[in-house]
Amino acid sequence: MSQCRIMAMSMLLFLSSLGALAQNVKDGNYTAKKIQVYSTNAKALPSFIPLEIGEIKPTGWLKDWATDAANGITGHLDEYVDVFKHGWKGYGFKALGVNEDGTGWPIEQCSYWLDGGVKLAYILNDTSLIRKTSSRLNMVINGVLNGGESFIYWKPKSVADDWFNNWGHGLMGRALVSYYQATHDPKIMQALQKVYHSFTIRAPQDTIEYMPRGATNIDAMTETYLMSGDKTILDKIVAYSKINGIITEENRWFNKRIIARDFNHGVTFYETLRVPAMMYPWTGNAKELYASQNVLEWGEKQNLLPVGICSSQEFLAGIGSFRDIETCNVPTSMWSFLWMMRLTGERNWGDRIEKIFFNAAPAPISRDFKTMCYFQTLNRFSSKLPVEIPGPKDDFKYTNQGCEVLCCVGNCNNIIPDYISSMWMATMDDGLAATLYGPCKVAKQVKNEKVTINCNTTYPFGDQINMTFSMAKAINMPIYLRIPGWCNHPSIKVNGKEVAMKTEKGFVKIARTWKSNDNIQLHFPMTVRIQKGRETPYPRQTDYFVTAGYKENVSDTTIHNPYECITYGPLLFSFPIPDLNPNQESANTKFNYALDVDPKNISKQITVIKKSLTGKWLWQLDAPIQLKVKAKQFDWNPTPSQPLPATPVKDGGEATIDLVPYGCTKFRVTMFPVTEKSWDSFKTLK
Repeated sequence: MSQCRIMAMSMLLFLSSLGALAQNVKDGNYTAKKIQVYSTNAKALPSFIPLEIGEIKPTGWLKDWATDAANGITGHLDEYVDVFKHGWKGYGFKALGVNEDGTGWPIEQCSYWLDGGVKLAYILNDTSLIRKTSSRLNMVINGVLNGGESFIYWKPKSVADDWFNNWGHGLMGRALVSYYQATHDPKIMQALQKVYHSFTIRAPQDTIEYMPRGATNIDAMTETYLMSGDKTILDKIVAYSKINGIITEENRWFNKRIIARDFNHGVTFYETLRVPAMMYPWTGNAKELYASQNVLEWGEKQNLLPVGICSSQEFLAGIGSFRDIETCNVPTSMWSFLWMMRLTGERNWGDRIEKIFFNAAPAPISRDFKTMCYFQTLNRFSSKLPVEIPGPKDDFKYTNQGCEVLCCVGNCNNIIPDYISSMWMATMDDGLAATLYGPCKVAKQVKNEKVTINCNTTYPFGDQINMTFSMAKAINMPIYLRIPGWCNHPSIKVNGKEVAMKTEKGFVKIARTWKSNDNIQLHFPMTVRIQKGRETPYPRQTDYFVTAGYKENVSDTTIHNPYECITYGPLLFSFPIPDLNPNQESANTKFNYALDVDPKNISKQITVIKKSLTGKWLWQLDAPIQLKVKAKQFDWNPTPSQPLPATPVKDGGEATIDLVPYGCTKFRVTMFPVTEKSWDSFKTLK
């Protein structure tokens, strides 16, 4: 097919999708259809069903951030890098990791960008971004409908037998699902059904490949089945769960016999851990759900950093202030946790997502969303410390494409729209659940009535959330409200009257007849908490370290440095090292402080300073919440091999330091040295 013909057909499809979107807003209730499919065919019902793309709109500070993304990397990435300019067009081009036929790395990298871009486009009703992302996705749709055997439409179906192309294929499936959920254009569903009706999920090929990333085609297959009711697609998901290699691996996960070498890559860890749980609704085998939870527990026990994500210097790398987090794992962890929340209805998944989104998400992206970096670390003292590990060049440098490996710059575009589109979800009893918090407006058809809820808040920078209802007719329905696990004394009022705090799985259910101007007031008082721990040696994947060139880290087996971190509500706090820009710290800033706080008497040693959140939000250092903390200033010169003092600090001059939210910083101290007084007080704390 000629390129001109493809482009012409793409424009026609683009225009039809705008019409389809208008029709959807007017009279569609696609969520109810998914609930019906689950109710009819699932052996284990999920708790929540995500709403359609565009039914939740950001407001306040969250809209500021989303708009900057659309005006920055998300809206212009194809203008910066050839991979995003040419990816999925059906031909080869010169770039790192690109095969002569256009497969390889861009299959992954460009899918990330298109998925995040099309979601954000319709969330914001950004016509320029709609046109840009839909024109590229329409090429894939037209390619499939005009004879393509898979989403890699210009190649025979066997191209997806390659594990990496199979993985990229699943990511394109996600992007097309997002496109359909935003527009409900029937041609998108035709393409999804055509491909997944005959698609076989790639099975493990040997004992080392425990759960191939291509298994995440199940994401799009599940959604395609829910939206189409095509039973053949469900049969393929169930058939995959019965493969001997998958059963063997799931049994190991269920029995907590997890092989460290299986998870030598952070993205693989976060992407594949959810796969067994996603099959659980259709098989009814609870072992699959527990298998996913056990893998996560195993990884976090050895690698979880205070920012809410496991270290992932490509590989899982233990606990430490200089251990890197690959930016891909911000949206990837959020995505798996969103699925787990959908399936279980448990609040802890929402707590995890918020911790990541409010802290780890803004750190590797510039305040205007025009540059980003491949890795973040909890402590970043300067442009030279921490040092880069062997591998991709300029790991910590902020540019409009990150480093030379382009997965992270593509994937970072999913962070904001994935959060926004999951702030509210439907429930199986025709209700709505507030699953994640922040300023937003949700408009959803429930029981054939349109319900609009405005959520006015500065959360997480404030502890009050005010929800106001609007509808033409009164409607009886349940509302579920997530109570954050970190909040000790929450309160809920409906029209000014206190509501009893009876929770199930961390949610409060309020079932009543709602009418326009009804109001819910949530109060989630925040408290300061101190977390203590020790840095750990690099983990056990010695074979991967050596083959990847990390020989100098294999011998790092003795590190056991003590540290403390401070949180306030869902926010992690850091000592900020002012920056001239994300790549250059201000000169001569002293950061040689150890925390000197008795955890039994926090309120007298840590002062919370609150200011109004005014003007445009830019994750500025002049944050609306700051902490004044008791500390000791001491002689300290961190090095790559000794990032924190090996023992608690004995001497030093008294000081008070000002901390700001981690997400507002580009250079910082977050995992602090600790004084003997503070460390010893933990030992006697009951």
